[in-house]
Amino acid sequence: MPLTPATQTGDLAHDEPQPYLWTMNVGPQHPATHTTLRLVLKLDGERVVDAMPDIGYLHSGFEKIGEHLDYNQYVVVTDRMNYVSPAANNVAWHHAVEKLLGIEVPPRCQYIRVIISELARIGDHLTCNAAVGLDTGAFTFFMYAFNPREATLDILEAMCGARFTNSYTRVGGLTNDISPKAIAMIREFLAGMPKKLDDAEALLNRNRIFVDRTKGVGVLSKQEAINRCVTGPIGRASGVPRDLRRDEPYLAYGDFDFDVCCAEAGDCFARYLVRMAEVRQSLRIIEQAVENLPPGPVNVGIDARTRLPEKGPVYATIEGLISHFELVMANRGFKVPSEESYAAVEAPNGELGFYLVGDGTNTAYRARCRPPSFINFALFPHLIRGHMLSDVVAVLGSLNIIAAELDR
Repeated sequence: MPLTPATQTGDLAHDEPQPYLWTMNVGPQHPATHTTLRLVLKLDGERVVDAMPDIGYLHSGFEKIGEHLDYNQYVVVTDRMNYVSPAANNVAWHHAVEKLLGIEVPPRCQYIRVIISELARIGDHLTCNAAVGLDTGAFTFFMYAFNPREATLDILEAMCGARFTNSYTRVGGLTNDISPKAIAMIREFLAGMPKKLDDAEALLNRNRIFVDRTKGVGVLSKQEAINRCVTGPIGRASGVPRDLRRDEPYLAYGDFDFDVCCAEAGDCFARYLVRMAEVRQSLRIIEQAVENLPPGPVNVGIDARTRLPEKGPVYATIEGLISHFELVMANRGFKVPSEESYAAVEAPNGELGFYLVGDGTNTAYRARCRPPSFINFALFPHLIRGHMLSDVVAVLGSLNIIAAELDR
């Protein structure tokens, strides 16, 4: 992290050269950035005067790829966006596609999608808080939070066969139904999680070092959160009670009883508390979904001519193989209206939405993503000004920035 005098003009300096200020680069290969992020800080001693987020180090052209892959193929790309909670991205993408096509998935599919979304939220929140704890010196909490996160990955592997990049959803349903083994694993997970959360919170909630490094640091007021379009745990930690699961119910969320967790302080500590509280609410939702799982299919009927046939018939019968080809071939496929639609879900970091424009072909004319990390990263200069250099890691960690969502 080389230091150079801040003599340039522009965003990081005043019009006149100020030789007593220094410019420092944090990242893109710094342990506290967790991924390929770069921050250009302007420092007066150890106090941050200004900051400029610099993105583009993980650019993969996600939106352009959406114009070349069909609506089923693109799900593998969504896994690579917020790669901490890929299942939530899968649900968001096909939720938008199904809105464009006018498809409603069966109740059993809706419940299973809710389960994987909440498992993804638990894993994402635990990873975020574990990283914040590690950055502020709480290594033991890191281990306490990561162990349950590993359990969520084991469950997802039992559900879809993939531990990390799940690609579990399809247009009109899922790749496969949930197995009895996965349900047993979920019930075991639900039974043990409250005690594990209690133990983890006991390490940090009254830890003097952690509290001093996060309380009153990176404060975002309620009005600023609204003005800057902040959603998710960061907005709710500032007193904005916005949650798409409750305010604009999708899938089967209207069937479940859960609380929207909010705080008022708007600092790093409040964001930590909100995420831990949301983990407990996710457990409530999963328990209700598992114990009330509807019977029936997990895919729309074959007459809809949108869902891919199961692999068994594809490999074993000529009819299944022809049906598969009819849906995946570029000059065939299913009919997509020449219309536009926007649909969003409450992802772990906030509102994750996709704007789609169909043109009658089996690929989107335009696939635009509204990633929460991009909105949240824009907050960083506002939150860090006036704080010490040591506060950078606490503020950045509390925002839970995933670079793959930034450089789309």
